[in-house]
Parts: sequence; structure tokens; C-alpha cells
Amino acid sequence: MLWFNKNLQLSDLAEINKNTMGVYIGLEFTELGNDFIKAKIPIDYRTRQPYGILHGGASCVLAETLGSVASAMVIDHTKYISLGIEINANHVRSISSGVAEGVCKPLHLGKTIHVWEINIYDDKRKLTCVSRLTVMIKKR
Repeated sequence: MLWFNKNLQLSDLAEINKNTMGVYIGLEFTELGNDFIKAKIPIDYRTRQPYGILHGGASCVLAETLGSVASAMVIDHTKYISLGIEINANHVRSISSGVAEGVCKPLHLGKTIHVWEINIYDDKRKLTCVSRLTVMIKKR
């Protein structure tokens, strides 16, 4: 298992997400595995752009939230903090209704740098966005 807290639960992820942008756009953590986290956002007035499709910024919020929370769950918070330092996203297909689901897995977990891959899918499990987040780990 990847997580620092071996008893990590979805409720722990929801707790860290309180009072954040993720809450505003309806982000909900849906699954926690040994080496991945999943979350979804609705495609609605909070997440659409003027053409009626998922806003690229909403995809980035989903991706960055997943990667940042995942990094935070890998480290000892009494000694370290995690800070996102770079995100990129390739939007490969649009979504106009339903939900967007992100799946976050590590590409690299070093002492001072984490790199996460976040793939976002539509309701039919078609890939809509590929994102990568780099997180810096610093001593408190």
C-alpha cells in the first residue's frame, strides 16, 4: 500500500477537501485503492464553459485536487508538506453531460518530488483528458 496512513478511508479524503474549490465544483472522492485515488465532478453550470462542454479549468481542478491529495496522503504530515508546482493537461475529447471521473496514480515518488498521472474519463469510460501534476515535498 502506498499511503502513509495504512487505514486511510474515503472520509479522510473528503475531510481534507472541506472548504476548497473542489467542494464548490461538486468534487466527490469515489474510490481509494492501494496505489490510486478516484474522484468525480458533475458536468453542470459550475463546470461548463460557454459552449456547454466541460471547462478545461475544471478538468485541471479535478486533476490537481486528486494529485495534491494523493501526495498529501503519501507523506508524514508531522514532518512534511506537499505543494503543487506544475500541472499540464491535454484535453482529447469533450464532455457535455454526466460526470467526469479522474483516476490518479503515481509516476514518481521521490523524497522531494512527486509526479502524478491523472486520466479523466466520461460516463462511457472514454478518455477525455490526460494530466500530469508535479508536487514538491518540503520539511515543515
